[in-house]
Amino acid sequence: MLTREDLESFLIRMDLEYEEIAEGMYLVRSREEKLPIVVHHSPPLLILRLKVMDLPQGGGSHEALFRTLLELNATDVVHGAYGLEEGELVLGLSMQLEGLDYTEFQASLESLHMAASEHMSTIKSLVSSAPVGD
Repeated sequence: MLTREDLESFLIRMDLEYEEIAEGMYLVRSREEKLPIVVHHSPPLLILRLKVMDLPQGGGSHEALFRTLLELNATDVVHGAYGLEEGELVLGLSMQLEGLDYTEFQASLESLHMAASEHMSTIKSLVSSAPVGD
């Protein structure tokens, strides 16, 4: 099973900046990507979460956005998912610690950044064009 020490060695090997913000929870930044990822070592899982954006407050309808996110969950983000948490749009991924290796961890981090980057313009356009509710 992947230990916290193993996880930290993966982060060092990938040349990532990180800080432990709570026991087993790390805020991870790469030198190229602007969006940090929260990596939570929570046996038996490793949870990765990336905040994509704050959703605007004000009662607007986000039906088109939510439909698009569900479609992306089914097609482009099959090992993770977009979700909502306290007014934020997040992209998350969970993996079993048992048998998790460096290559899988690296690919998972990269896939989160890639998905968020590829989908960002579509998501922003849907948020900005959402009609305001009554």
